[in-house]
Amino acid sequence: MSKTVFVLNGPNLNMLGKREPGIYGAATLKDVENDCIAAGRELGFDVDFRQSNHEGVLIDWMHEANEKAVGVAINAGAYTHTSIALHDAIKAISVPVIELHISNVHAREEFRHHSMIAPAVKGVICGFGTASYILALHALKSITA
Repeated sequence: MSKTVFVLNGPNLNMLGKREPGIYGAATLKDVENDCIAAGRELGFDVDFRQSNHEGVLIDWMHEANEKAVGVAINAGAYTHTSIALHDAIKAISVPVIELHISNVHAREEFRHHSMIAPAVKGVICGFGTASYILALHALKSITA
């Protein structure tokens, strides 16, 4: 029986493949979703893949994940660096959460070096392109097995 994991995406990730391809690559969010679903299947997960540009929606999905999922992988985009509310939502749920980023945020602008959500998550993966999503699924497998 498969277990569900939520893969959540924050603001501007719907623009993958168009937005700054030198940083984020040519893959679209749909490509990433397809890769996550395939990897999830191999790992015994049903992947519920979602994207929103709205902070409150991401928070609502975190709450929902607590009832419907065994874990969450989140690319919170810019909310990573600003959202105390998202930090609090992660702390409020009991399922493990992995923070992920396509780019190496520590090699970019200084404001991207600090994550508001990192203290609330089980681990952080960054800098491996869209493979960061697959690595996050593997991390969830290792801590939910």
